[in-house]
Amino acid sequence: MKKISLLAVPALALITPAMAMPPPLPPVEGKDAATLQAEMTERRVNSDVITATYLDRIRNLDDHGPQLNAVIATFPDATSQAHTLDLERQAGRVRGPLHGIPILLKDNIEAKGPIATTAGSLALKDNVTDRDAPLVARLREAGAVILGKTNLSEWANIRSNNSTSGWSAVGGLAKNPHALDRNTCGSSAGSGAATAASLAPIAIGTETDGSITCPAGVNGIVGFKPTVGLVSRTHIVPISHSQDTAGPMTLTVRDAALVMTVIAGSDPADPATIEADARKTDYAAELSVAALKGKRIGVLRDRIGDRADIAVLFDAALKQMAQLGATVIEIADSRKGLEELGAAEFEILLTELKADMATYLASLPVNDGPKTLADLIAFNKANPAELQWFDQSLFELAETKGGLDSPAYLEAKAKAARLAGPEGIDRLLAADKLDLLVGVTNGPAWTSDLVNGDHYTGPSASQLPAVAGYPHLTVPMGTIAGLPIGVSFIGGKWTDAEVLAAGYAYEQASLKRVAPTYRVSIAPQ
Repeated sequence: MKKISLLAVPALALITPAMAMPPPLPPVEGKDAATLQAEMTERRVNSDVITATYLDRIRNLDDHGPQLNAVIATFPDATSQAHTLDLERQAGRVRGPLHGIPILLKDNIEAKGPIATTAGSLALKDNVTDRDAPLVARLREAGAVILGKTNLSEWANIRSNNSTSGWSAVGGLAKNPHALDRNTCGSSAGSGAATAASLAPIAIGTETDGSITCPAGVNGIVGFKPTVGLVSRTHIVPISHSQDTAGPMTLTVRDAALVMTVIAGSDPADPATIEADARKTDYAAELSVAALKGKRIGVLRDRIGDRADIAVLFDAALKQMAQLGATVIEIADSRKGLEELGAAEFEILLTELKADMATYLASLPVNDGPKTLADLIAFNKANPAELQWFDQSLFELAETKGGLDSPAYLEAKAKAARLAGPEGIDRLLAADKLDLLVGVTNGPAWTSDLVNGDHYTGPSASQLPAVAGYPHLTVPMGTIAGLPIGVSFIGGKWTDAEVLAAGYAYEQASLKRVAPTYRVSIAPQ
């Protein structure tokens, strides 16, 4: 489907010789928010020009050229937002490190303005709520420019087991900027690709299980899934209130920490965040290149698979951490006793999808739209464009589940919480007196295949922190055939600052992020 275009059209005007050659737009490729902020502080550039530059890159790389399909829509007032923030700066008011910085939002996160929040589905193509999710309101208050919405795996990849990650009926198939035939992983696919391609320095993604960390890993950027309950989920299209969270996808750990400092906080409408105000901190202030010194790190060796090339990268990363002062401890068996975790998680996700989706749909200002999961299933059956590539078998299975008081759900919820938390991450940390766990985030991105669906083979470190609701950070670790691989840092509940600091120390010593090349394929040309 053609991308929604909401860029303002300039009025016609007479062109004088002085106007014929506008100044060139400044380079932004590969620049993080901290660098852009420094340039604005030094008055070398302003937010108006920076925002125009990113809009130009979206036109040239997303709409045309490689046609990444990473951005679904841009806000028509983006440049006016930037101009207002520039006037504030001129008047001596700078709200903080995100003042004037353009940010993209995954298109399951609501924001004020004329753009629908679609979750990638045609069923929500008219879902213009004109309300900010609390995390978006916090970003605006901090001075961020809300630039646009990113593509995603439709319904955050919970519709079918046979899906192709990165595809949505609204946005089409997102492409990996490191090799255009490769997948972007799900479900924050567009957020990962857009950040890697410098269509914005920062994007916000959401994760239920791997949906921030995997797309960050395969696109070669930083992704942070915070402790569930640290960031509000209000006005975000849900899957699971037990596991859903939003988080930053950035070029650097520092930028992720800057974003977390802004978006973390309690929200009366989201009971999970009751402790957030007491737990949050200035995450950027906690960063240190010495953060790994004296730390005991547990290695999730049994979760990296059997690829020798991945093991080589991982061993080099562990050596780097040891050189930074960490004690690296191999964990013999991180899976022992957790055999029933996957089934319990699956029961939770399907049951909560049915209940939480109905709650979200009922909250929408549009009165004539879908109100239940059953309505979405019926819509998809009536609209061939929705089911042209894969089915809705998970939707249909979720519809058969009972309510949040069903015995099967309650049993699964208690079991999953116990296995992932006390008997999972907590047990692993306690057994060897560890400060955090490290693993491999992802394998090389697979080729996208709309006919056959995903053929992801791993590895993955996402399940334990996802089900437990604990923090999980991925940082670039290197490449295989030019395809990025991430290293995961995982901690206990509310250890977000410590996890970010550990990842920062590794990142600053290793500097493994690489620029995308927009190759058509990794095959010899």
